[in-house]
Amino acid sequence: MSFESLGLSAELLRAVSEKGYDTATPIQQQAIPIILEGRDLMGGAQTGTGKTAGFTLPLLQRLMSAHKEVKGRRPIRALVLTPTRELAAQVAESVATYGKHLPLKSTVVFGGVSINPQKDKINRGVDVLVATPGRLLDHVGQRSVDLSKVEILVLDEADRMLDMGFIRDIRKVLALMPKQKQTLLFSATFSSEIKKLANGLLKSPELIEVARENKAAESVTQVVHPVDKNRKRDLLSALIGGNDWKQVLVFTRTKHGANRLADQLDKDGITTAAIHGNKSQGARTRALADFKSGKVRVLVATDIAARGIDITQLPHVVNYELPNVAEDYIHRIGRTGRAGHEGEAMSLVCVDELKLLKDIERLLKHEIPKVMFEGYEPDPSIKPEPINKGRGGRPGGRPSSGRRHSHKQEPQKHRGRRSQSSAYASRSNRSSGNVKTSGNANGNSRQSQPRGY
Repeated sequence: MSFESLGLSAELLRAVSEKGYDTATPIQQQAIPIILEGRDLMGGAQTGTGKTAGFTLPLLQRLMSAHKEVKGRRPIRALVLTPTRELAAQVAESVATYGKHLPLKSTVVFGGVSINPQKDKINRGVDVLVATPGRLLDHVGQRSVDLSKVEILVLDEADRMLDMGFIRDIRKVLALMPKQKQTLLFSATFSSEIKKLANGLLKSPELIEVARENKAAESVTQVVHPVDKNRKRDLLSALIGGNDWKQVLVFTRTKHGANRLADQLDKDGITTAAIHGNKSQGARTRALADFKSGKVRVLVATDIAARGIDITQLPHVVNYELPNVAEDYIHRIGRTGRAGHEGEAMSLVCVDELKLLKDIERLLKHEIPKVMFEGYEPDPSIKPEPINKGRGGRPGGRPSSGRRHSHKQEPQKHRGRRSQSSAYASRSNRSSGNVKTSGNANGNSRQSQPRGY
């Protein structure tokens, strides 16, 4: 379906065309007409499906349809809330890009930078404000923001905002806005808890879900590489160097782990930057810009910091460590395979992470193929240790370690011969997708079976 058939204005169609788009994605086809009608909406779509344009385009058109010249400072008429700085910056860029031919003004506010330049822009008047909840409330406290004229509220990545504990902030923001307004919730996934909460915030909302909940995009090829924890860095470095990968997004569980891995890869001669919540906004912006331009080959990120990273043709995503919460796996691998492009998502999994892997596979409703590399096979004598959940968990998530699972394993006889643990054998009898490829990190392989994975 073309954008022309969705009832968008000539100015918006021109901006869309200048971006090189002519066909609307499924989420855009369904969301745009509903929003143009002024109805509340819950929109569920995987990341990379065009949901940002799905609410930005009709939002701008609705503001223009009721646009009036005002004397003095123009009021904030639309508010978009996002969980992270990076996502806020991405949405603000979309608003500016699609609204470039309209007489509307917009700006973005988030923490990690000085509040004064933000106040100056707001004081000059903006129609659309994109914000993170914490910094928005900072502005409210300093009386630099007036939300009493808001006509449209958008909660983007609503699941992450609620999971991060922003519900109280969101309720504070809601109390500052008119009761009569249009409210839109967009998210990659919607749990039953999110839907229940949204029913209290929205008025008879339309629910559209383009993709099934917690389903990875079909354009992403997934694979697990079993490897001991102390060999992960070596294997990752070999994969990047041996295959001459130019752009790789790598996920770690912690900020400290991201810094450490970035330093180690740099020492291996692979240009790397880290991005996480402890980095200044300037450092995060520079790291992301260098990664997009190719100046940096590898970007190591934590889950929260990676929200908002939008690189259309990102070829590789690596889970250096599996996330504590299975749903975050969907968000991670959704950074690749975007906008119809093919992508590859690989996970380096040690024995400590077998329960996390089972949780992910249970969520996906299928097992992920496992591929072992010669010289990096897991040592069967290593016992699993509990994973320190730290601050990486989220309310309502599964525990990160749970019961310790013991995997009965036999000594490896020799490479290339098929041998399997009883635990793995029982699974392989149920599924034909468990045959592993054992080879080197450059792609040479032969058949074998992993143990316990």
